[in-house]
Amino acid sequence: MDVEPGLAEAAQLFKVLGSESRLGLLRLIGQQPHTVGALAEATGMSQPLVSQHLRTLRQAGLATPSRSGKEVTYHLTDLHVSHVIADALAHVREPAANDLADQASSPSEQKESA
Repeated sequence: MDVEPGLAEAAQLFKVLGSESRLGLLRLIGQQPHTVGALAEATGMSQPLVSQHLRTLRQAGLATPSRSGKEVTYHLTDLHVSHVIADALAHVREPAANDLADQASSPSEQKESA
């Protein structure tokens, strides 16, 4: 079977994005660059765990470090990633909003719309 070019790479990207912790880190550095210490403080994760996740994100080409003296700050490599994450969040939040609207409508309104 011929596979569309880029599918394997996209699947690998989704594997990296499959961690709630890494998604949270990407959201933070997508808003503004952060140091490892600031990311650890913001997320409640240990500094070694943040560093481990950042290494994975760097290897995937999603996060880029910038050094200024002894301080290393991380930022998103590509803004497409923030759009993918934002779209995923909108997707998972959408049914919850629809469910609330359905619960708020009366049973007779639900029958009419069915």
